Amino acid sequence: MLNEPKTEKFKIEYLQSLETGKDAKQSWGQDVKEGLNQYPKSIPPKYFYDDRGSLLFEQICQLPEYYPTRTEASILKQYSGEIAQITGTCELVELGSGSSTKTRLLLDAYEQQKKGFKYMPIDVSAGILKESAIQLKQDYNSLDILGLVGTYDEALSHLDSFASQRRMVFFLGSSIGNFSDVAYDNFLDKIAQVLNNGDYFLLGVDLQKPKSILEAAYNDSQGVTATFNLNMLNHLNNRFKGNFDPNCFKHKAIYNEEKKQIEMYLLSEKKQKVNLEALNLAVSLEKGEKILTEISRKFDVEDTKYKLASKKLKPIKIFTDENQWFALILSQAIK
Repeated sequence: MLNEPKTEKFKIEYLQSLETGKDAKQSWGQDVKEGLNQYPKSIPPKYFYDDRGSLLFEQICQLPEYYPTRTEASILKQYSGEIAQITGTCELVELGSGSSTKTRLLLDAYEQQKKGFKYMPIDVSAGILKESAIQLKQDYNSLDILGLVGTYDEALSHLDSFASQRRMVFFLGSSIGNFSDVAYDNFLDKIAQVLNNGDYFLLGVDLQKPKSILEAAYNDSQGVTATFNLNMLNHLNNRFKGNFDPNCFKHKAIYNEEKKQIEMYLLSEKKQKVNLEALNLAVSLEKGEKILTEISRKFDVEDTKYKLASKKLKPIKIFTDENQWFALILSQAIK
Protein backbone atom coordinates (compact mmCIF):
# COMPACT_ATOMS: atom_id res chain seq x y z
CA MET A 1 0.00 0.00 0.00
CA LEU A 2 1.31 3.46 -0.90
CA ASN A 3 2.00 5.89 1.95
CA GLU A 4 0.25 9.26 1.98
CA PRO A 5 2.69 12.06 1.12
CA LYS A 6 3.57 14.44 3.99
CA THR A 7 3.37 17.74 2.14
CA GLU A 8 1.16 20.81 2.01
CA LYS A 9 0.61 20.04 -1.67
CA PHE A 10 -1.34 16.85 -0.90
CA LYS A 11 -4.57 16.68 1.08
CA ILE A 12 -7.70 14.51 1.20
CA GLU A 13 -10.88 15.97 2.69
CA TYR A 14 -13.84 13.84 3.76
CA LEU A 15 -17.13 15.63 3.35
CA GLN A 16 -19.67 15.45 6.15
CA SER A 17 -22.30 12.97 4.95
CA LEU A 18 -19.74 10.23 4.25
CA GLU A 19 -18.96 9.92 7.95
CA THR A 20 -20.44 6.92 9.75
CA GLY A 21 -23.36 6.97 12.11
CA LYS A 22 -26.19 9.47 12.29
CA ASP A 23 -25.00 11.76 9.48
CA ALA A 24 -24.64 8.88 7.02
CA LYS A 25 -28.08 7.57 7.93
CA GLN A 26 -29.75 10.94 7.46
CA SER A 27 -27.81 12.16 4.42
CA TRP A 28 -27.68 8.95 2.43
CA GLY A 29 -30.62 6.88 3.61
CA GLN A 30 -33.53 9.11 2.70
CA ASP A 31 -33.11 8.62 -1.05
CA VAL A 32 -33.04 4.83 -0.54
CA LYS A 33 -36.29 4.96 1.44
CA GLU A 34 -37.97 7.10 -1.18
CA GLY A 35 -36.80 4.92 -4.06
CA LEU A 36 -37.81 1.60 -2.52
CA ASN A 37 -41.18 2.89 -1.30
CA GLN A 38 -42.29 4.06 -4.76
CA TYR A 39 -43.51 2.04 -7.72
CA PRO A 40 -41.65 1.12 -9.78
CA LYS A 41 -38.85 0.83 -7.24
CA SER A 42 -35.44 2.40 -7.74
CA ILE A 43 -32.08 2.87 -6.01
CA PRO A 44 -29.84 5.88 -6.82
CA PRO A 45 -26.74 4.86 -8.80
CA LYS A 46 -24.38 6.49 -6.28
CA TYR A 47 -24.84 3.29 -4.23
CA PHE A 48 -22.84 1.36 -6.83
CA TYR A 49 -19.68 2.95 -5.52
CA ASP A 50 -18.38 1.41 -2.38
CA ASP A 51 -14.72 0.41 -2.73
CA ARG A 52 -15.57 -2.94 -4.36
CA GLY A 53 -18.06 -1.31 -6.71
CA SER A 54 -15.45 1.22 -7.81
CA LEU A 55 -12.96 -1.56 -8.55
CA LEU A 56 -15.60 -3.50 -10.49
CA PHE A 57 -16.36 -0.42 -12.56
CA GLU A 58 -12.68 -0.12 -13.40
CA GLN A 59 -12.88 -3.72 -14.68
CA ILE A 60 -15.96 -2.87 -16.75
CA CYS A 61 -14.00 -0.08 -18.41
CA GLN A 62 -11.52 -2.65 -19.75
CA LEU A 63 -14.13 -5.02 -21.22
CA PRO A 64 -14.18 -5.49 -25.01
CA GLU A 65 -17.90 -4.71 -25.21
CA TYR A 66 -17.61 -1.51 -23.18
CA TYR A 67 -16.59 1.02 -25.82
CA PRO A 68 -17.06 4.35 -23.91
CA THR A 69 -13.84 4.30 -21.91
CA ARG A 70 -11.44 3.42 -24.71
CA THR A 71 -13.24 5.72 -27.16
CA GLU A 72 -13.09 8.67 -24.80
CA ALA A 73 -9.45 7.86 -23.99
CA SER A 74 -8.59 7.93 -27.69
CA ILE A 75 -10.18 11.39 -27.98
CA LEU A 76 -8.23 12.63 -24.96
CA LYS A 77 -5.00 11.14 -26.32
CA GLN A 78 -5.49 13.02 -29.57
CA TYR A 79 -6.81 16.33 -28.25
CA SER A 80 -5.59 16.90 -24.65
CA GLY A 81 -2.81 19.14 -25.92
CA GLU A 82 -5.30 21.28 -27.81
CA ILE A 83 -7.60 21.48 -24.78
CA ALA A 84 -4.71 22.63 -22.58
CA GLN A 85 -3.66 25.16 -25.21
CA ILE A 86 -7.18 26.63 -25.40
CA THR A 87 -7.65 26.96 -21.63
CA GLY A 88 -4.11 27.75 -20.54
CA THR A 89 -2.98 26.76 -17.04
CA CYS A 90 -6.02 25.82 -14.96
CA GLU A 91 -7.09 24.47 -11.64
CA LEU A 92 -8.48 21.09 -12.74
CA VAL A 93 -11.55 19.77 -10.90
CA GLU A 94 -12.65 16.24 -11.82
CA LEU A 95 -16.07 14.88 -10.86
CA GLY A 96 -16.15 11.11 -10.39
CA SER A 97 -12.39 10.70 -10.73
CA GLY A 98 -12.18 6.96 -9.94
CA SER A 99 -8.67 5.73 -10.71
CA SER A 100 -7.88 8.93 -12.68
CA THR A 101 -6.49 6.79 -15.52
CA LYS A 102 -7.76 8.94 -18.39
CA THR A 103 -6.98 12.05 -16.38
CA ARG A 104 -3.27 11.43 -16.87
CA LEU A 105 -3.67 12.36 -20.53
CA LEU A 106 -4.89 15.80 -19.44
CA LEU A 107 -2.31 16.13 -16.67
CA ASP A 108 0.48 15.36 -19.13
CA ALA A 109 -0.78 18.10 -21.44
CA TYR A 110 -1.02 20.72 -18.69
CA GLU A 111 2.36 19.74 -17.28
CA GLN A 112 3.88 20.64 -20.65
CA GLN A 113 3.03 24.26 -19.88
CA LYS A 114 5.73 24.22 -17.17
CA LYS A 115 3.50 26.03 -14.68
CA GLY A 116 2.23 24.81 -11.34
CA PHE A 117 -1.44 23.85 -11.13
CA LYS A 118 -3.88 22.15 -8.78
CA TYR A 119 -5.83 18.94 -9.40
CA MET A 120 -8.97 18.28 -7.36
CA PRO A 121 -10.29 14.72 -7.80
CA ILE A 122 -13.79 14.11 -6.42
CA ASP A 123 -15.28 10.68 -5.77
CA VAL A 124 -17.66 8.96 -3.33
CA SER A 125 -15.25 6.03 -2.91
CA ALA A 126 -12.61 7.06 -0.37
CA GLY A 127 -10.41 4.03 -1.01
CA ILE A 128 -9.94 4.40 -4.75
CA LEU A 129 -9.67 8.21 -4.57
CA LYS A 130 -6.93 8.12 -1.93
CA GLU A 131 -4.99 5.34 -3.67
CA SER A 132 -5.07 7.06 -7.07
CA ALA A 133 -4.24 10.48 -5.60
CA ILE A 134 -1.18 9.11 -3.82
CA GLN A 135 0.02 7.46 -7.01
CA LEU A 136 -0.52 10.67 -8.99
CA LYS A 137 1.47 12.65 -6.42
CA GLN A 138 4.37 10.23 -6.85
CA ASP A 139 4.22 10.49 -10.64
CA TYR A 140 3.62 14.26 -10.81
CA ASN A 141 5.71 15.62 -7.97
CA SER A 142 4.99 19.29 -8.72
CA LEU A 143 1.23 18.74 -8.79
CA ASP A 144 -0.85 20.26 -5.99
CA ILE A 145 -3.58 17.71 -5.11
CA LEU A 146 -6.69 18.29 -3.00
CA GLY A 147 -9.00 15.27 -3.06
CA LEU A 148 -12.63 15.54 -1.96
CA VAL A 149 -14.48 12.40 -0.84
CA GLY A 150 -18.17 13.02 -1.41
CA THR A 151 -21.02 13.22 -3.89
CA TYR A 152 -21.08 15.67 -6.79
CA ASP A 153 -23.55 17.92 -5.01
CA GLU A 154 -21.52 17.96 -1.81
CA ALA A 155 -18.26 18.64 -3.61
CA LEU A 156 -19.66 21.41 -5.82
CA SER A 157 -21.17 23.08 -2.76
CA HIS A 158 -17.79 22.76 -1.05
CA LEU A 159 -15.81 24.45 -3.83
CA ASP A 160 -14.86 28.05 -3.25
CA SER A 161 -16.54 30.50 -5.59
CA PHE A 162 -13.17 31.94 -6.53
CA ALA A 163 -10.20 29.80 -7.48
CA SER A 164 -6.60 31.04 -7.26
CA GLN A 165 -6.36 30.59 -11.02
CA ARG A 166 -8.67 29.86 -13.93
CA ARG A 167 -10.67 26.70 -13.31
CA MET A 168 -11.79 23.83 -15.52
CA VAL A 169 -14.34 21.42 -14.12
CA PHE A 170 -14.46 18.19 -16.08
CA PHE A 171 -16.92 15.32 -16.02
CA LEU A 172 -15.79 12.38 -18.13
CA GLY A 173 -17.25 8.98 -18.98
CA SER A 174 -20.72 10.29 -19.88
CA SER A 175 -21.79 9.91 -16.25
CA ILE A 176 -24.10 12.83 -16.99
CA GLY A 177 -26.24 10.21 -18.72
CA ASN A 178 -27.18 8.78 -15.31
CA PHE A 179 -29.17 11.91 -14.49
CA SER A 180 -32.88 12.44 -15.05
CA ASP A 181 -33.94 15.55 -16.97
CA VAL A 182 -34.50 17.45 -13.72
CA ALA A 183 -31.22 16.30 -12.16
CA TYR A 184 -29.36 17.12 -15.41
CA ASP A 185 -30.78 20.63 -15.38
CA ASN A 186 -29.96 21.17 -11.69
CA PHE A 187 -26.45 19.79 -12.15
CA LEU A 188 -25.63 22.24 -14.94
CA ASP A 189 -26.98 25.07 -12.79
CA LYS A 190 -24.50 24.08 -10.06
CA ILE A 191 -21.63 23.83 -12.55
CA ALA A 192 -22.41 27.34 -13.78
CA GLN A 193 -22.49 28.63 -10.19
CA VAL A 194 -18.96 27.41 -9.32
CA LEU A 195 -17.44 28.78 -12.52
CA ASN A 196 -16.37 32.39 -12.84
CA ASN A 197 -16.49 34.29 -16.10
CA GLY A 198 -13.99 32.69 -18.48
CA ASP A 199 -13.70 29.38 -16.60
CA TYR A 200 -14.21 26.12 -18.49
CA PHE A 201 -16.35 22.98 -18.34
CA LEU A 202 -15.33 19.82 -20.20
CA LEU A 203 -18.15 17.29 -20.56
CA GLY A 204 -17.97 13.75 -21.91
CA VAL A 205 -21.16 12.45 -23.57
CA ASP A 206 -21.98 9.07 -25.06
CA LEU A 207 -23.70 9.57 -28.40
CA GLN A 208 -26.65 7.72 -29.91
CA LYS A 209 -25.82 4.53 -31.80
CA PRO A 210 -27.33 1.13 -32.73
CA LYS A 211 -29.21 -0.77 -30.01
CA SER A 212 -27.08 -3.89 -30.48
CA ILE A 213 -23.88 -2.04 -29.58
CA LEU A 214 -25.46 -0.34 -26.58
CA GLU A 215 -27.05 -3.43 -25.05
CA ALA A 216 -23.86 -5.48 -25.46
CA ALA A 217 -21.92 -2.83 -23.54
CA TYR A 218 -24.17 -3.29 -20.48
CA ASN A 219 -24.59 -7.08 -20.72
CA ASP A 220 -20.98 -8.17 -21.10
CA SER A 221 -20.15 -11.82 -21.75
CA GLN A 222 -17.96 -12.11 -18.63
CA GLY A 223 -20.76 -10.95 -16.32
CA VAL A 224 -18.74 -8.16 -14.72
CA THR A 225 -21.56 -5.62 -15.16
CA ALA A 226 -23.98 -8.06 -13.54
CA THR A 227 -21.63 -8.42 -10.56
CA PHE A 228 -21.31 -4.65 -10.37
CA ASN A 229 -25.09 -4.21 -10.36
CA LEU A 230 -25.65 -6.89 -7.72
CA ASN A 231 -22.88 -5.48 -5.52
CA MET A 232 -25.14 -2.48 -4.91
CA LEU A 233 -27.16 -4.76 -2.63
CA ASN A 234 -24.04 -5.65 -0.62
CA HIS A 235 -23.31 -1.94 -0.27
CA LEU A 236 -26.81 -1.29 1.08
CA ASN A 237 -26.45 -4.23 3.48
CA ASN A 238 -23.16 -2.91 4.84
CA ARG A 239 -24.21 0.72 5.09
CA PHE A 240 -27.74 0.27 6.40
CA LYS A 241 -27.67 -3.12 8.20
CA GLY A 242 -29.66 -4.82 5.47
CA ASN A 243 -30.36 -8.45 4.57
CA PHE A 244 -30.62 -8.32 0.78
CA ASP A 245 -29.55 -11.67 -0.71
CA PRO A 246 -27.91 -10.92 -4.08
CA ASN A 247 -28.48 -14.56 -5.09
CA CYS A 248 -32.21 -13.81 -5.17
CA PHE A 249 -31.80 -11.12 -7.82
CA LYS A 250 -30.80 -11.03 -11.48
CA HIS A 251 -29.13 -8.31 -13.55
CA LYS A 252 -30.92 -6.98 -16.63
CA ALA A 253 -30.04 -4.08 -18.95
CA ILE A 254 -32.16 -2.93 -21.92
CA TYR A 255 -32.11 0.00 -24.33
CA ASN A 256 -35.26 2.09 -24.24
CA GLU A 257 -35.41 3.38 -27.82
CA GLU A 258 -38.18 5.88 -27.11
CA LYS A 259 -36.28 7.58 -24.28
CA LYS A 260 -32.86 6.94 -25.87
CA GLN A 261 -31.42 5.47 -22.70
CA ILE A 262 -30.05 2.25 -21.27
CA GLU A 263 -32.03 1.09 -18.25
CA MET A 264 -30.37 -1.23 -15.76
CA TYR A 265 -32.44 -3.28 -13.34
CA LEU A 266 -32.24 -5.80 -10.53
CA LEU A 267 -35.02 -8.38 -10.94
CA SER A 268 -36.38 -10.18 -7.90
CA GLU A 269 -36.35 -13.90 -8.67
CA LYS A 270 -38.89 -14.73 -5.98
CA LYS A 271 -41.45 -13.14 -3.69
CA GLN A 272 -39.45 -11.82 -0.76
CA LYS A 273 -39.17 -9.32 2.07
CA VAL A 274 -36.03 -7.35 2.87
CA ASN A 275 -35.17 -5.17 5.86
CA LEU A 276 -32.75 -2.25 6.15
CA GLU A 277 -32.54 -1.97 9.92
CA ALA A 278 -30.64 1.34 10.08
CA LEU A 279 -33.36 2.97 7.97
CA ASN A 280 -36.27 1.27 9.75
CA LEU A 281 -37.35 0.11 6.29
CA ALA A 282 -39.08 -3.10 5.24
CA VAL A 283 -39.41 -3.82 1.52
CA SER A 284 -41.74 -6.37 -0.09
CA LEU A 285 -40.94 -7.62 -3.60
CA GLU A 286 -42.98 -9.76 -5.95
CA LYS A 287 -41.37 -12.39 -8.16
CA GLY A 288 -40.21 -10.65 -11.35
CA GLU A 289 -40.48 -7.17 -9.84
CA LYS A 290 -37.81 -4.76 -11.07
CA ILE A 291 -35.67 -2.25 -9.20
CA LEU A 292 -34.20 0.44 -11.46
CA THR A 293 -30.55 1.04 -10.52
CA GLU A 294 -29.32 3.18 -13.40
CA ILE A 295 -30.26 4.99 -16.56
CA SER A 296 -27.60 5.89 -19.11
CA ARG A 297 -28.91 8.42 -21.58
CA LYS A 298 -27.39 8.73 -25.03
CA PHE A 299 -26.93 12.21 -26.39
CA ASP A 300 -27.15 14.31 -29.51
CA VAL A 301 -24.33 16.86 -29.87
CA GLU A 302 -26.50 19.74 -31.09
CA ASP A 303 -29.08 19.25 -28.33
CA THR A 304 -26.30 19.17 -25.72
CA LYS A 305 -24.69 22.33 -27.08
CA TYR A 306 -28.05 24.09 -26.87
CA LYS A 307 -28.55 22.90 -23.28
CA LEU A 308 -25.11 24.12 -22.21
CA ALA A 309 -25.62 27.48 -23.88
CA SER A 310 -28.91 27.92 -22.02
CA LYS A 311 -26.87 27.79 -18.78
CA LYS A 312 -24.43 30.42 -20.05
CA LEU A 313 -21.86 27.71 -20.73
CA LYS A 314 -20.86 28.58 -24.27
CA PRO A 315 -19.62 25.56 -26.30
CA ILE A 316 -16.34 26.52 -27.96
CA LYS A 317 -15.00 23.20 -29.30
CA ILE A 318 -16.30 19.68 -29.92
CA PHE A 319 -13.89 16.73 -29.93
CA THR A 320 -15.07 13.34 -31.20
CA ASP A 321 -13.84 10.01 -32.56
CA GLU A 322 -13.95 8.88 -36.17
CA ASN A 323 -17.12 6.83 -35.59
CA GLN A 324 -18.78 9.71 -33.72
CA TRP A 325 -19.67 7.37 -30.89
CA PHE A 326 -18.52 9.72 -28.15
CA ALA A 327 -17.86 13.44 -27.75
CA LEU A 328 -16.02 15.80 -25.45
CA ILE A 329 -17.62 19.24 -25.36
CA LEU A 330 -15.49 22.13 -24.08
CA SER A 331 -17.54 25.12 -23.00
CA GLN A 332 -16.72 28.40 -21.31
CA ALA A 333 -18.67 30.29 -18.65
CA ILE A 334 -19.96 33.60 -19.98
CA LYS A 335 -21.36 35.91 -17.30
